[in-house]
Amino acid sequence: MKPRMTPRPAPHDQAEQRPGTIDPGDPAVRAAVEAMRARMPGADPLAHLPGVHPGRIPRHIAVIMDGNGRWASARGLDRSEGHRAGVGSVRTALETCGQIGVECLTLYSFSRENWSRPADEVAALMALCAACLRDERDDLVAKRVRLRVIGSREELPAEVVGGIELAEAATAENRGITLCLALNYGSRAEIARAARRVAERVARGEIRPEGVTEAVLASHLDTAGLPDPDLLIRTAGEMRLSNFLLWQVSYAELYVTPVLWPDFGREDLLAAVRAYAGRSRTFGGLGNGAPAGGGEGLIGRSGIL
Repeated sequence: MKPRMTPRPAPHDQAEQRPGTIDPGDPAVRAAVEAMRARMPGADPLAHLPGVHPGRIPRHIAVIMDGNGRWASARGLDRSEGHRAGVGSVRTALETCGQIGVECLTLYSFSRENWSRPADEVAALMALCAACLRDERDDLVAKRVRLRVIGSREELPAEVVGGIELAEAATAENRGITLCLALNYGSRAEIARAARRVAERVARGEIRPEGVTEAVLASHLDTAGLPDPDLLIRTAGEMRLSNFLLWQVSYAELYVTPVLWPDFGREDLLAAVRAYAGRSRTFGGLGNGAPAGGGEGLIGRSGIL
């Protein structure tokens, strides 16, 4: 059974929050930190992200990791070297998210459309994926990270599928941050798979047609059991979703940065979270126009859309 994600208490007075004014003794602050640490004992948002109310830190961050090839080309290297360099940014992002209390980090690692790239680049990506699943497994276990992989496994090499299965099994009981890798993933294909599963249940009489709700469909998606992303980050400046989590990011805040993924470091991630915390999320309502927490302006080195 998948662990349930528990909601965090929201700050009691959004309008009064300003960078650097978070009171660790405030009951709402303490409650938010305690809720984080119930799942991730090592989380210390007040130390690693001062000035941002812990109740305004996103529970789930999704990232479109773009720019590996451009990073390598700018240095006269093969594109595969950019992908290898990007692994360091994955480690940094995962560590930083754990420190500030993010519950889930989803990374767009390989899309269904990526099969159209040159065969040697695809082969290098698959080899890198298999190596990372093998080499990082013990570290994930030690750091209490739970691995989850979404997307179709049918076209993936046997070595990659085997690595996924071993890493998922080894980390299944971990109760820290969830690292979700989207491999051979496409959102339209995911939604179609979910619709087929629901249709099959309707045909068997398990669900009546009028009982097919958004919640029912969502429970058949690859991400079932995870909260929807609160923040979607895209590196390398591209302004598109690229068939990534189309259902799940319906109300996510979008943050686009020109920084290429191999250069995306701790401070870049924290800047994205600060910008997110400064947004007012109304989910279609009117809201009160107050910021969701301390943060930067909307446009700077990067932009929130």
